[in-house]
Amino acid sequence: MSSQPKLHLTVGLPGVGKTTLARELERASGALRLTPDEWMLPLFGVRWADFGGKRDVLEGRLVWVAHQVLRAGGSVILDFGCWSPEERYALRAIADLAGADFELHYVTLPEDERRKRATARWREAPEETFEMTLDDHERFRTSFTPPTTDELQGCSPPPPPIPFESWPAWASDRWPTLPRLDI
Repeated sequence: MSSQPKLHLTVGLPGVGKTTLARELERASGALRLTPDEWMLPLFGVRWADFGGKRDVLEGRLVWVAHQVLRAGGSVILDFGCWSPEERYALRAIADLAGADFELHYVTLPEDERRKRATARWREAPEETFEMTLDDHERFRTSFTPPTTDELQGCSPPPPPIPFESWPAWASDRWPTLPRLDI
């Protein structure tokens, strides 16, 4: 483990290889890997990664665990997807609060290949993922905002949206089980 803890964030749509990359980073660095899809079934009895409700509860607690590990000097991989720039800015700010470096890993594939891989993954290991309909794929694709060049280069994030005074405050609203970390 390096002397400076690091928060790795995998970003991309289902089926692009985020978890494969996260597992490689885990093996290479010894960082703690937190992949929500692996927690949904054991905790909630559902595979479906609903984008609200239980998924938000889980992600909030995993972000809190990540922050605690970073503060203790360990590195963490959040294998979340993070489809919005706001989520990515907030997690970067949380890493900064913990005195950790931040690295965004954007994983992408052509859309037809991504869909084929997601379907194959469901057939081969249904306990690790969830089935996606054509409508799901389309909804996910249109809901995703790819990282900008500035994000990928680590430029300073914009201010948080009004009425939030900080990105960690925004994060506590986005993930209700995440306590405010900057107070």
